[in-house]
Amino acid sequence: MSLLELKHISKSFKEHIVLEDINLRINEGECIYIHGKNGCGKSTLFKIICDIMKADDGIINVSDHTYVGALIENPGFIETETIKFNLKFLASLKNHYDESKIIGLCSDYNLDYSNRSSMKSYSVGMRQKAGIIQAVMENQNLILFDEPTRGLDEESIETFEKMIRDLLDENKSVIIASHDLLPHIAYSKKYMLEKGILIEE
Repeated sequence: MSLLELKHISKSFKEHIVLEDINLRINEGECIYIHGKNGCGKSTLFKIICDIMKADDGIINVSDHTYVGALIENPGFIETETIKFNLKFLASLKNHYDESKIIGLCSDYNLDYSNRSSMKSYSVGMRQKAGIIQAVMENQNLILFDEPTRGLDEESIETFEKMIRDLLDENKSVIIASHDLLPHIAYSKKYMLEKGILIEE
């Protein structure tokens, strides 16, 4: 079953074409890998999928039962609050707060859910882990990861790869845009985004 279909998506900023005639279909249980140079449009594509940004042209068809989770660029949090406050706040927006699940995810990534420190004291890697957690903690079935391994140590990368394998075992769908191939993930399809054009490899 298709969760998402992009048809002829285009986006420009002034005279600069970022995305040109993008066509992409994501089915249940698929893992898609997209790579390209910095500024090639990966983050823009994700923002369009998440309805953070509007495409200039094209159609996006999203299934009624698609629930999107995303980590796009640098994760943003309420800096003066704790990780518990932030994750609880985000999960409660759609009444999907499952504390035991969130505690388990934090444990997987060696984050202390009860840490009283504010997010502004967190390192890049710790913030990245929190960003990964918020993308999956509500049982989302289509998850977008933009450079997910930024700032992660080797152990955390292995945890991330295992998490992706588990998501796919649950028939969820994942799109990873990254410079790093992450060899322990079985991709359904691989694409290169170059000069605004998405090319299947």
